[in-house]
Amino acid sequence: MESVDYKNELKALYRQSADEVSLVEVPTLSYLMLDGEGDPNTSPEFSAAVETLYPFSYAIRSIVKDEQDLKYVVMPLEGRWWADEMDAFEVGKKDEWQWTLMIMQPDVVTEDVVERARENVAQKKDLPALSTVRFESFDEGLSAQTLHVGPFSEEGPTIERVHEYIEQNGYVRDGDHHEIYLSDMRRTDPEKLKTIVRQPVAE
Repeated sequence: MESVDYKNELKALYRQSADEVSLVEVPTLSYLMLDGEGDPNTSPEFSAAVETLYPFSYAIRSIVKDEQDLKYVVMPLEGRWWADEMDAFEVGKKDEWQWTLMIMQPDVVTEDVVERARENVAQKKDLPALSTVRFESFDEGLSAQTLHVGPFSEEGPTIERVHEYIEQNGYVRDGDHHEIYLSDMRRTDPEKLKTIVRQPVAE
């Protein structure tokens, strides 16, 4: 049986150093996605999204393993963040934040596999958000990113460093603030959390 870790296959996107800001070209990739809004620290909607995307992704992997003789590591949770009024986002008015949580799916995953996995999860778990998960491609394109180590509440300087890099290199921000949670936020000490901070750019 073939075994793959797509974080290694997409090393430039998922293996980032905290010592530098990198410019990466993100290709079109497919994801399970769930939308929501509100403070991620207190929102039941946010917790429900996290608790839905993981088992859904594992159910998809199980089908691929059985039918295609391929075992792969489930990809990390990711989040895109914005606010209708960006001042609310930048000054931390978290109740006004909007987000899309997502987990990348390999190219071998099809819409048919996704729907069969949805049925399998529904038979085992009562997850109200399951029906609203969508399987969708996302073309992020050119982006600047770096690694933040530590609590989410201390990301400010890291985000500023990415923004400064963008400005100093003649780019402008063009898209949603994007975070890739290399650590499982449900089980990791906040001081040890590893998060890739990414910002799409344009010339």
